[in-house]
Amino acid sequence: MVRVEHFAELAPWVGQELGVSGWVRIEQPTIDAFGTLTGDQHWIHLDPARARAEGPFGGTIAHGFLTLSLLTGLLKQCFDVTAAKRWVNYGLDRVRFTTPVKPGDRIRLRLVLASFEMREDGGARLACQCTMEIEGGERPALAATFGMLGYE
Repeated sequence: MVRVEHFAELAPWVGQELGVSGWVRIEQPTIDAFGTLTGDQHWIHLDPARARAEGPFGGTIAHGFLTLSLLTGLLKQCFDVTAAKRWVNYGLDRVRFTTPVKPGDRIRLRLVLASFEMREDGGARLACQCTMEIEGGERPALAATFGMLGYE
């Protein structure tokens, strides 16, 4: 984990790994709750028997957006700017769900600072390359570039 006091101290980290989060296990009750919360009730996520019989993955899989939604919480395990007073999500680019996450899988975030700039309003704009790894997997669950604005 990279910890700095001020945003400007992140500039030398461009192109480098900021950190790797701990593992998070994704279980079927979490997938079910996400489906209920978002209204995405597709059987590939919520019906294990049908997913085994008809689906291409041998069972249910987590929603891609469930995996994506874990980014902001896992980011806190990868880097910290202690003087930051607030953060704003700026957007996502090139989001790719490259491998399905199955119930029981453990995933973690690997974070690289792709770009950094100080803004005229005193804030900082960061873009981070996010890779959500699956324990023991050959390919990541997702890859995305996540933009953030931070203010001291």
